[in-house]
Order: sequence, then C-alpha cells, then structure tokens
Amino acid sequence: DGRCVAVTGSADETVRIWDPTTGQPVGEPLVGHTGWVCAVATAVVNGQPVAVTGSWDKKVRVWNLINGRPLGRPLAGHTGPVLGVATAMVDGRPVAVTGSFDGMRIWDLTTRKPSGEPLAHVGSVDALATTSLDGRPVAVTGSDDHTVQVWDLTTRQQVGEPLTGHTDMVRVLTTTVIDGRPVAVTGSNDNTARVWDLTTGQQIGEPLTGHTGGVRSVATAVLDGRTVAVTGSRDRTVRVWDLTTGEQVTSRLLSFPEPVDALLVAPGSGLLVGFDREFAFFSAPLTAPEQTP
Repeated sequence: DGRCVAVTGSADETVRIWDPTTGQPVGEPLVGHTGWVCAVATAVVNGQPVAVTGSWDKKVRVWNLINGRPLGRPLAGHTGPVLGVATAMVDGRPVAVTGSFDGMRIWDLTTRKPSGEPLAHVGSVDALATTSLDGRPVAVTGSDDHTVQVWDLTTRQQVGEPLTGHTDMVRVLTTTVIDGRPVAVTGSNDNTARVWDLTTGQQIGEPLTGHTGGVRSVATAVLDGRTVAVTGSRDRTVRVWDLTTGEQVTSRLLSFPEPVDALLVAPGSGLLVGFDREFAFFSAPLTAPEQTP
C-alpha cells in the first residue's frame, strides 16, 4: 500500500511485518512454520507483494503481505533446514531460490511448484542472494566448506570455480553493483568480510578486517554517493566500509548490547538491527560520528 515494511523471521516460529518508521507491527504475526524461521525474502507475484520464508522445519512458505495469509500449502522437498532464501526473475517468471544442508532448489512462485531438479551444490547452503551477471539471473551462495559459488539460474549450471579465501563458514552474503560491475559481499565466522567481482571471480582488495567475532549480517547502501557495506558481528558492533577503497568509513563503529544477527539499511539511511529476541531501528545517519545507540 505504498509503505516500506520490514519482514522478519524468528526462532519463535513466526513471521512478522513491521513499519520501520514507527516501529509498530503491521497486522498479526504470520503463523504456520513449526521451526525457527531462518530466512526471508520478498517478491511480487501476480501483482501482489509476497514474502518467501525458509524454516528449520524443512519447509518453504509463501505469504501474501496484504492480507497476511499463506499462498497455498508449504513448498516441501528439502530434507534439511532451509537456511537461505532469495528471489529472482527467470524467463519472465518470479522464482524463489532456497538453500539447505541438502543443496539448492528453485521454485516457480506462480505455480508454487519446483522448477526442475535440485541443484547439486557442494557443501551446505548457509547464505544465498541473487543478482544479474552478463544479463543472466544468477544465485550466489555461501557454504560451510568456506567457499562462495555462483550459479546460472537459467542453465542451472555453476559459473566458474568456487571463490576461495575465507577460512571458516561463509555465514552471510549480499550483492550490489560497483562501477557497473556486480559484486558479492560475504561475511564469515573467520571474523572477516570479503568483496568479490562476480564477472572475474576474483576477490577485490584485501579482506575487510576489524571485527573480533564472526560476521553474522551484512547489507549494502549508497551513502554520500559511495557504495558501502554494513557488517554486524558477534562482537556486538556494526561497521561501515567503503567498497571502492576497502577502508572502514571514518569513525563509523556502532556498539550494541548483544551480537548483531540481522541488518537492513532502510530509506533515509537508517539502520534496522536484529538481536536475539528483538530488533531496533537506529535512525541516525550512518555517516554521523561514532556513537552507541
């Protein structure tokens, strides 16, 4: 309805919709999962905004965000917890890409049926995002085998070799564009974030170091005309990085009382930060001096 909303999943097995400008819930919780809701993505299907959620119950569910109702039955097929969800357009149709211990699956969101056979991913899929590479939709995955992998969603084939460099599980990732080139930003239990050129398959610059705990969340934004990554960690801090220079943005270190499990940069450069059982909306610009919200 013309509003920006945040959609969250929790270990309490619910999905909730929030107005980030007021901090208030929109409607009632969405219930149906019987396990921790590990991943959330959004899409538009037949003109309606939907959320796609993955859970420890091994199911994928699709929800109409206008009325809060599920669209049909759960999407079943994974044999392990669904840890990653992303959406994309493939051949003009909206799809969901889901990742689990058993690999990846693609679902047609219009019919809510599997699109082809599962993709034989090496290692569990712990993080997942989509983007466009040379005009083709691709999925980018992070795995417990410490690698990042790229998959062509049209041909269902892996693109190039796995991207290596992390020394522990790749827990989170997101995609963005720098100087017209698609890149992935990944965070790992090795306490670092890394930036990858998806066209060449090469790491850009040195690892982003400074966190003293595993990187558990990552988001991107444009601040003052430059593309930045925002990373949250078990060390209870959020850091902001200039993706062109690879340097931390001067004086940007936000400290929080708990490990930062989720991040979203909202319109106006505010920050939505998720913790163990709650989230907070930090409305000060990310370019402001260092402070503890």
